[in-house]
Amino acid sequence: MLPALLLLLSGCASIPDAVRELDANAGRVELEDAPFFPQQRYQCGPAALTTVLTMSGASVSLPAIVDKVYLPEKSGSLQVELMAATRTSGRLPYVIDGTLSAVWNELAAGRAVVVLQNLGVAAIPRWHYAVVVGIDPQHGEVILRSGTDKRRITATKTFLRTWRRGEYWAIVVLRPEEMPANVDQGRYFEAIAALEQAGQLEEAAVAWQTALRVWPDSSAVLFGLGNVRFASGQFAEAEEFYRRLLARDERLLVARNNLALALARQQKFDAALAEISIALAQNSDAGLLSELEHTQETIRKMQADTK
Repeated sequence: MLPALLLLLSGCASIPDAVRELDANAGRVELEDAPFFPQQRYQCGPAALTTVLTMSGASVSLPAIVDKVYLPEKSGSLQVELMAATRTSGRLPYVIDGTLSAVWNELAAGRAVVVLQNLGVAAIPRWHYAVVVGIDPQHGEVILRSGTDKRRITATKTFLRTWRRGEYWAIVVLRPEEMPANVDQGRYFEAIAALEQAGQLEEAAVAWQTALRVWPDSSAVLFGLGNVRFASGQFAEAEEFYRRLLARDERLLVARNNLALALARQQKFDAALAEISIALAQNSDAGLLSELEHTQETIRKMQADTK
C-alpha cells in the first residue's frame, strides 16, 4: 500500500474585517449567464452546488445532487457533503479566502462562488447556501442566485454580516486543468489529494500536472503525480516521478519505498529489493520501519509467486 501524501497545509486562517474591503480599482462584475436552479424547501445546498457544477461544464442534474448531499434528518446539507459531491462529479472544490476581494477575483475569472450564510441570529441560526454571481462596488451591492430569487441584490454590509456568521466559508468549483485566482499552495495540494482519495484518478492526474506547470520543483507535486500514476496502474510513469524526487533528495524514504513497489509491479524484483534495502539502511524512523519491512516482504512474496 502506498503511504499517504504528506503535505504541509495552510488551512483557512481567519482574516480581520479591516482587510475585507475591495481593491480601489475593482469595478462592477456580474456573471449574467450563470444558470439558476430555484431551491425546494431546505434544499439551498443542492441548488447552489448544481449552479456552479453546471457552470464548470459538469454533467449534473438537481435531483441527482439532492440525492448526494441533502440530509433529511438535518433538513439541509453539510459542507463536507457539498465538497464530496463536487469530487464525484470530477471537479475540484477549492475553499477560497474569506474576503470580498477573493470573491471578486473569482468572478472576474468567470467563476461563481458558493457561500454559506446565516440569515438568522446566533441564538437561532438559519443556515443558507447562495451563489455569488456579481459584485457592484459603486452601489455597495452583492448579486446572488439565492433561494427562489434568480437575482437577489443584497447590500454589501448585509451580505458581509450574514457571511461572517457562516465564518466566511466559500468555495469555487474548478475543472482539473484550472487553478483558483489567488491560489494557496498547501490548500490547493490538499484539494487535489482529496480528489485522488475520492477515486477520481484521471482528474487528479490532470490537476497535479496543472500544479506542476506552476511549481515544477515541488516535491509534493512530483510525489502526488507518482502516486496517482501508481494507483492508475501506470507503474513505469510512477517510477519516473519517484526517481525525479530521489534525484533531488536521495533520503526521501517514502519515495524510495514507493519506487520499490513500482519496480516490483513491473517485475523488476532485484531492482525493487535493492531500493528497499537502501531505504532500510538509511531509515532512522521507528514509525516508518514497519512500512519498509512490509514492502520488502510484499516484494519477496510477489517474486516468489512468479516462479
